[in-house]
Order: sequence, then C-alpha cells, then structure tokens
Amino acid sequence: MCILALQYQVAKDAPILVAYNREEALDRPSSVPRIQSGRPRVVCPIDRKAGGTWFGVNQHGLFVAVANRPKRRVPLEPISRGILCRKLLGFNNARDAARYAMEELLTDNYMGANYVCADANYAAVVYGGDEVKIVEIPPGLHLLTNGDLDDPNDPRQAFARRLLTLQKLDSAVAFLAVASRTFARRCDAEGRWGVVFTRGNFGTVSSTLLSLTKKTHHAILQHAPGPPDQVAYEDFSALLRQVLSSDRSRSAQLAKNPAASPGVP
Repeated sequence: MCILALQYQVAKDAPILVAYNREEALDRPSSVPRIQSGRPRVVCPIDRKAGGTWFGVNQHGLFVAVANRPKRRVPLEPISRGILCRKLLGFNNARDAARYAMEELLTDNYMGANYVCADANYAAVVYGGDEVKIVEIPPGLHLLTNGDLDDPNDPRQAFARRLLTLQKLDSAVAFLAVASRTFARRCDAEGRWGVVFTRGNFGTVSSTLLSLTKKTHHAILQHAPGPPDQVAYEDFSALLRQVLSSDRSRSAQLAKNPAASPGVP
C-alpha cells in the first residue's frame, strides 16, 4: 500500500510535486535513494528483498511510482511489481512508460498495482487490478492510495486533501512545507484522522518528498527512512540534481566532441 499526493503542472516553478508514504511489512529491508548504475541515470531507493523500487526519477525528468491495488485473480509466481517500476524508469518519457506498464500488466503476471508515470509534458496512472487501463492525469492536486485516483469514497484521501489544501500550494516551497507536515500526521488510536499508521507488523516504513523544478539546480529530493512522525527527512537533492544534469552534461560533451556520438564516423 501507499498514500501518494501529486500536484501536477500547478506551481510555476515545479511541474511535478510529490509526497509519498510507503506502507509495507515493518521488517522488509530497503535502502535509501542512491544513483543506480546504467543508463539512463536513475535515483531511487531499492527494496532489498526483491530488488525493485517503489519510487524513482531518471535523467529525463521522468518520475515513476508504484502502489498496491486489490486484484481477485493473482498469479501463482508473480513478477515483482518493484522490478517493473525499475524498468519503467528506463524510458525517455512518461507516455511510453505508461504504455509499457499497461502492456506488462495485461500479461497477468503481476499482483494488483497502480503505476504513476509523469514528466513535464504528460502524466498518467496505470490501473493494474481486475481491469487494466491508462488514465491521464490532468493539472491539479491528486491523491492515490490502493484504489482509483481521487476516489471520493476514500477517507484517507479526503483527510490528506483537506490538510493539503488549507494553504495555497503555488510553489515548490509551499507544497513541500505542507506535505511534510501532512504526511507525518499520525493516525489516532482508532486508525483515523492521520496518514502515518502501524497495524501489527505492517505500516508506514518510509516517506519521500519530490520537487521536479524547471531549473535543475532547484530540484529537491527528501527521504525519511522510517515513519516520518518519528524519523526526520534526509536531503538527497544533490543526487537528484546530478541525475537530472546528465542530459545537459552529455549534450555539452557532444558539442565539444561530435565524434563521441554513436553512429558518427
């Protein structure tokens, strides 16, 4: 499970703003965000049990996240949903990533899942439950848990939206400030009126905040490697900016040395 807030193409300085709480078995091992090997360059945390990820950004400014979704018919030996998330981060743009996610989910080799794919020009959520489909995400503030995007009958989404909209989220700074408080809000004893929760050996295990800005050197990535009401967010923005600057560095290199480009004699 998870709870995710995406503000898309609203803030003038940041087309993509995200807050994401991961909910998993409390003893499931994972790593903090790191730059992964290979191309395109990707920064993401890693699920050490299956080797996939649940949240990442690549050098092209493509953001991908995955959340669980109920599904009646499940495969006997499912492919890890996190592995597919890592594969999607290999695409140049969100539209192609979403199409590939739909193609993979139609094979019926995965447990139920929702995949969010977004870049500065296109955003979509791919539902991979009993029905597989792509739903484009329009500009605005959107909430996702383990069902449909902006589900009016989901009390967690309604509660988070109410807290997020108490203040105008017209900049990256405003969104991150409000989202960091909202996504660290602990549920009460009855499991209501909050975002962070624990039930037995399951609950909120980490939280991530992302701001993909028009100017690469202003991009922000913060990650709490535990429940954000107990563990402070750590700053991984330098890694994100390094990844996002890869295309620019490559272009500058080719401008100086065109022979370095593949296919140039």
